[in-house]
Amino acid sequence: MSALERSIASRNLTALYTVARREVSRILRIWSQTLVPPAITMTLYFLIFGGLIGSRVGEMDGIRYMDFIVPGLVMMSVIQNSYGNISSSFFGAKFGRHVEELLVSPMPDWVILGGYVAGAVLRGLMVGAIVLCIAMLFTTVRIPHPLVTLSTVLLGATIFSLAGFINAVFAKKFDDVAIVPVFILTPLTYLGGVFYSVKLLPGWAETMTYANPIFYMVNAFRYGLLGTTDVPLAVAYALMLGFIVVLGWLSLWLLKRGTGLRS
Repeated sequence: MSALERSIASRNLTALYTVARREVSRILRIWSQTLVPPAITMTLYFLIFGGLIGSRVGEMDGIRYMDFIVPGLVMMSVIQNSYGNISSSFFGAKFGRHVEELLVSPMPDWVILGGYVAGAVLRGLMVGAIVLCIAMLFTTVRIPHPLVTLSTVLLGATIFSLAGFINAVFAKKFDDVAIVPVFILTPLTYLGGVFYSVKLLPGWAETMTYANPIFYMVNAFRYGLLGTTDVPLAVAYALMLGFIVVLGWLSLWLLKRGTGLRS
């Protein structure tokens, strides 16, 4: 590698670190809005669904119901927070028009995208860790497959960070940022096997569930925490990696074109 190439690489890494650090600083600065609400919400889920309803459900797929819902609730919090973080942050940069400073800088598009995605993924991981710690107070889950657990949550957070970035690119007002989470993300999450086993569904509903990508993420994560899953791990990982490639390419293409970014 020549001196010029090393200089460019060093400059890009510094820029990537700077964008990511700004995102992390924003998350930590308003921690009462970014980290506390998910913890309170998930605690209520554990108390109501796991404690009150779970005591009457008993077991699901041979697993205590309280334990069964832990992977889905953790993954749900990771998905919602990684998506929400980047969609609101990048749209805020568009609205404040300081995203233009990034676009005219010598930073390549992958650095801009990588910095925002890194911040969103970190928020998803922080919230997921908080929710998992809360779950440990109610359950006996002890993570028998830590590598599967960590890789699944990283891939899932990355997927929805990229999806949130695309949402922010096309959004023209703040209401547009909320449309996808309310009308698409939330239904897919609740219908993704968070609170029930797909085996309980009638045939047509089970078939439709297999078309839900979140179902594969939740089950891969459930295998990491509980050692059981309704789908082959290889299929879940292939699907998640495929989504990252497609969404990553689309995000970079939109940045290159300046879609929704240049007046």
